Amino acid sequence: MSAYFVKKMDLAQDAVILPIHICRSGEVEGFLDTLTLPQKKYLTAHKFTAEAGQAVLVPGVDGELALVAFGAGKDNGFANSSVRTGTLAQNLAAGIYKIVRVPADWDATLMAISWGMGAYTFSKYLKKKPIPPTLVLDEQMSADETIALVRAVHNGRDYINTPAGDMGPVALHKVAQNLADRFDAKLTAIVGDDLLVENYPMLHAVGRAAHEAPRLVEIMWGDESHPCLSIVGKGITFDTGGLNIKGGGGMRIMKKDMGGAAHALALAEMIMANNLPVRLHVLLAIAENAISANAFRPGDVLPSRKGLNVEIDNTDAEGRLVLGDALTKASETKPDLLIDFATLTGAARVALGPTLAPFFSNRSAPVQSLLKTGETQEDPFWHMPLWAPYMNFLSSPIADMKNSGGGFAGCITAALFLEKFIGEGQNWMHFDVYGWNPTTTPAHPKGGEIMVVRAVYHWIKNGGLNDLT
Repeated sequence: MSAYFVKKMDLAQDAVILPIHICRSGEVEGFLDTLTLPQKKYLTAHKFTAEAGQAVLVPGVDGELALVAFGAGKDNGFANSSVRTGTLAQNLAAGIYKIVRVPADWDATLMAISWGMGAYTFSKYLKKKPIPPTLVLDEQMSADETIALVRAVHNGRDYINTPAGDMGPVALHKVAQNLADRFDAKLTAIVGDDLLVENYPMLHAVGRAAHEAPRLVEIMWGDESHPCLSIVGKGITFDTGGLNIKGGGGMRIMKKDMGGAAHALALAEMIMANNLPVRLHVLLAIAENAISANAFRPGDVLPSRKGLNVEIDNTDAEGRLVLGDALTKASETKPDLLIDFATLTGAARVALGPTLAPFFSNRSAPVQSLLKTGETQEDPFWHMPLWAPYMNFLSSPIADMKNSGGGFAGCITAALFLEKFIGEGQNWMHFDVYGWNPTTTPAHPKGGEIMVVRAVYHWIKNGGLNDLT
């Protein structure tokens, strides 16, 4: 992480620091008046108007880079906000940079976080590793917390970007173990046929056809006197669709189907790294939805830990099955709040696109404060209804319910399915994340992504667990 940031106090005395000037479209004249005449003429000749994302590298008299001028555009909301600094990190050459001028409405810490997220490259398989630009973190940039949050996002992206051949159930289990060891947390796991012995039949059924056994991995951390937060993550390390097999296009990026587990681990890392006063319980429902002679089939009826029997309408709706058993387990501990993250439905992408996650809550009290935090932290999501009448779409003539409700309101029916496995009176939130950037945008390189987690972290940090009723 030191490659992306350097604390002001840690700078070498002879370090060459390149200034970055960021201004709005209406501030150009005032900015130019602060420069030398040659610099002013250079920027004028290059038609610097400070439109959003415009960058001009200004040389000194020796021909070396002297400063960077960067446009923030007009003040029109999220698109032209401090997230734009991620563009600089994506495009500047290696070197040490310091932001010396910014629009008055930009938050210093968010600028630093956006820089760190934009500088990310998944380089595990690259022979030549890229060298990112380094940002000087000043007193206003919450250096330690910023470094911890960016590191957690990068780790989560790495988990998602790693091909399924190297991130199967065993490897994802090891990732969780490494995180637990790093923060002196306790990890336990139930693996393979022991899932049947311990009553996790749906999780076992989804993963039993794969060459690596399914498993439920649990992490416990924190003081028992603190509010308890349970985080459940869907960890389908690869999703063929099962016997309802996906087409080639739909299967191409299914390495990301463990994205819910990656989100759960990223949030847990943020909480532990910053030592929030939380009693943390993380549950990862890990399996590969593979095809073999013993794969579960359309028309099968699966028992569940909750005691409900589920008819399989579609084996490609497997994530809600593994989550059902894990959510039941999480509810048994009666946490103050239970949150799950899952790359659950294509319907969510149809409704809100790839970068805005549907958010469901069975309590109205925390909704507005959580949404506001997402807006403030430039980590947005959208509130969706748990519309009970749509539970009819999941009716089954031979079981308590089906696992798929057809073409209508897919992300809502999936959430309603999950709600059936939440304990009575239990506070619960569900995020249907995509976990993937189809294109590169500021601070969000193409590939695996960690969504909504920074917002949830800050909401918890600011007392969200005390605002649930």
